[in-house]
Amino acid sequence: MRRLSFFDNPISRVTFPMWRGRLVLVVLGLAFLVLLARAVYLQGINREFLQEQGVKRYERTVPLSATRGKIMDRQGMVLAASVPARAIWAIPEDTSKATPEQIEALAKLIEIPVDRVRKRLEDHSRTFVYLRRQLPLDTAEKVADLDMPGVHQLPETLRFYPEGEVTGAVVGFTNLDDQGQEGIELTYNEQLSGKPGSRRVIKDRLGRVVEDIRAVSLPVDGQDIELSIDTRIQYLVYRALVDSVTLNKAKSASAVVVDVKTGEILALANYPTFDPNDRSTFKGFALRNRVLTDTFEPGSTLKPFTMGLALDLDRITLGTQFNTGNGQITFHGERITDVSRQKSLDPMGIMTKSSNIGMALISERLQNKEMWTKFTELGFGQPPDIGFPGAAAGRLRPWERWRPIEKATMAYGYGLSTSLLQLARAYTAFARNGDMVSLTLIKRRDNPATVPVYPEDIAHEIRKMLEASTGPEGAKLAQVQGYRVAGKSGTARKWVNGEYSKKYYRSSFVGFGPVSDPRIVVALTIDEPSGEHYYGGRVAAPVFAQIMGRTLRMMGVEPDAPIESDVVAVTTSASEEAQR
Repeated sequence: MRRLSFFDNPISRVTFPMWRGRLVLVVLGLAFLVLLARAVYLQGINREFLQEQGVKRYERTVPLSATRGKIMDRQGMVLAASVPARAIWAIPEDTSKATPEQIEALAKLIEIPVDRVRKRLEDHSRTFVYLRRQLPLDTAEKVADLDMPGVHQLPETLRFYPEGEVTGAVVGFTNLDDQGQEGIELTYNEQLSGKPGSRRVIKDRLGRVVEDIRAVSLPVDGQDIELSIDTRIQYLVYRALVDSVTLNKAKSASAVVVDVKTGEILALANYPTFDPNDRSTFKGFALRNRVLTDTFEPGSTLKPFTMGLALDLDRITLGTQFNTGNGQITFHGERITDVSRQKSLDPMGIMTKSSNIGMALISERLQNKEMWTKFTELGFGQPPDIGFPGAAAGRLRPWERWRPIEKATMAYGYGLSTSLLQLARAYTAFARNGDMVSLTLIKRRDNPATVPVYPEDIAHEIRKMLEASTGPEGAKLAQVQGYRVAGKSGTARKWVNGEYSKKYYRSSFVGFGPVSDPRIVVALTIDEPSGEHYYGGRVAAPVFAQIMGRTLRMMGVEPDAPIESDVVAVTTSASEEAQR
């Protein structure tokens, strides 16, 4: 084979047309001009857009949480506050290097079954997984000490309720995102939440903040809420309910204490209830604030209102006598009975003996519309204007539909329903000389609104009857050493499966004291007592006396009766005493 020098290569001796070289030169020149124009366009004309797109890829606006306001009682004691906590989160893929011992220790610290933790960490398609929210700081530090790869923490707050279940029904609770779900936390969520702020930061691909650029707006912390509740009274009411449910083997109990002068609710409690610090106690029945949400037929506790109406309209006088048929009559084809067998009673006797027959006879002298109008003025059949979630209106049917027997039963508390709070408010009319005060759960700074519902002289007469109803011939277990008290017990059969049960009852007592200058109204109800007794005079009256006496002494109210009572009890049958 003959060797050729490189300059003798035949390819180098090929001659191309001149136009081809010029064409390549032109194409390259045009391409360069296009690139130059594009560079000028991007770097000069459209520079802001590109910068904006670049910023979007690494800068983020991070919200700055406002500190939720505190909830305090009327003495300034904290009932709900936010404390620092940590959210535990993980990058599942990064946790593959964690040892089994680390995963088990983590599961134990965050109180989640280890199998659930492993399942969350096995999902490598996700780059962010919450393992636990609102973990206390001391526990979060122990999690950090595990030094587990792929597990991180975020700062957040945890709502803490120092009084637990004692004030749970009033204060309510928040969810994991610090939003109110029940009670005051829900009602005043907007004021408590405040206004969140924001800041601009640079984050890496895993969402971690690597640089803080600037604050866009500062957060505005939530307002503190000062309640009308007095924690000391709240506690003694709660303990009285716990003891009463245990003693009487009852399903539940509820009570409310109202300041007669201001309309402020000093205590409002239920048992069973829930602990806002423990979400495992958030169960349907326990979650209800039954003082406001549950309605029931009030029984004899309603009698004073019908009696006051009849006296006010001059349909009866204090001396009017009613033939009570020795404890049994037939009224519009229906039989009405009294436990106390009396041939004749005047209004005072009807009240102290708690005569259903007497009230039925009084109702004959009243028109449907008159009774309906008075009950409506007292707030029955309308939701209380207290701004609390779930407050029930109760049931008061239009007066046009009432039959005579229904009007009679409504006169002594059957055929309509009210909440315990509605009853407590209505009783302020007798404690305040005839005007009914508006109620509030917020500490009041100004004078309360009032509504006149009875003339002053009528209110005084009813007050005398109610005081006599707690005397020797009435529910004397409601008496309080050192104080004159007035009130009325109620025992109502429950409506079960379309008829009134002979097994399930609701025992109630509503009253006020001291009679010489009333300061508080106490209303309580005990649902389904199944012990030895079920009448309000035996089951609810002692609880009323306990709450009334201790509250008055705690408030420093001067006694208006001898400490050693000079009341002489009269002999009555067990059934008479029980009915009252």
